[in-house]
Amino acid sequence: MDVQIEASWKARLQEEFDKPYFATLTAAVRQEYGAGTCYPPGRLIFNAFNLCPFDRVKVVIIGQDPYHEPGQAHGLSFSVNDGVPFPPSLQNIFREIHDDMGTAMPQSGNLTRWAQQGVLLLNATLTVRAHQANSHARLGWQEFTDAAIKALAGEREHLVFMLWGGYARGKRGMIDASRHLILESVHPSPLSANRGGWFGQHQFSRCNAYLQEHGIEPVVW
Repeated sequence: MDVQIEASWKARLQEEFDKPYFATLTAAVRQEYGAGTCYPPGRLIFNAFNLCPFDRVKVVIIGQDPYHEPGQAHGLSFSVNDGVPFPPSLQNIFREIHDDMGTAMPQSGNLTRWAQQGVLLLNATLTVRAHQANSHARLGWQEFTDAAIKALAGEREHLVFMLWGGYARGKRGMIDASRHLILESVHPSPLSANRGGWFGQHQFSRCNAYLQEHGIEPVVW
């Protein structure tokens, strides 16, 4: 499979591209995009990888699947394009960063600025049908994205994995907590966050403290 993805990731994931499931996945995704509107745009499906090469990753934030309304998704979990109103989960993320770090609320929900600093904003499922959350959850993406998580956890040291909500926390078993920092909490969606366990966790400052302890440049959140 000739997948257009950043070179360091292509080298790490070539085995996945060569497996039968990935050919089946590719065919299914092409059929879905040909049959109707899907997100993100095809050229941005691997945007999280392309903006954040393997050796530059220092933080991993795992989402479930892309936003499914027009203009939102651009291949980075929790991120929206410039000028798009902040979805509720992103509002709560920014509110917690403000409370934790004292930084001003940003003007844009475009998190490319994080990706370029080494934050891998990875959705477990990389595509979605318009207006239908989790509509591509069974196409096979999770086998691929799990392979990416395992590669990072196995080959790198001193990464920070932010696992928000039950779905992301289910990935904990792939990560060696003696080699990496795992920060777990409820999901930042209002339904979960307003019940407690999201606000006041200081995940962003804890992340930066861990990075600095290991001689790694902290993230400008």
